[in-house]
Amino acid sequence: QVQLVESGGGLVQAGGSLRLSCVASGSTFSTYVMGWFRQAPGKEREFVARITWVGGSTDYADSVKGRFTVSRDNAKNTVYLEMNSLKAEDTAVYYCAGDRSGAYYSGRARHATVYDYWGQGTQVTVSS
Repeated sequence: QVQLVESGGGLVQAGGSLRLSCVASGSTFSTYVMGWFRQAPGKEREFVARITWVGGSTDYADSVKGRFTVSRDNAKNTVYLEMNSLKAEDTAVYYCAGDRSGAYYSGRARHATVYDYWGQGTQVTVSS
């Protein structure tokens, strides 16, 4: 059974940094695309970033490009989201997701519906 467990959320002042972690278990993830999404109160879940387990190809939402960095540690089955220069509008529950198809052409991996597995989410609150 695939499990994704996020951690690292919290309260931080605007301009600060946080690093989120997502530990994956229960499968061989080498073919997966791993995504980070977020959902603020009253808003739809939105794409933040994604990375391929093999090759480490990345993609970012325009709103976080240059501030956030997604990475992975294959040996630890862990995906990270390093968040810098945080803004109040980054406040949301952040979710890790896994797509076993491994496909990411034409922005496919930006859509939440393609992901097979989701973590429980971790709250990030940025105070202004």
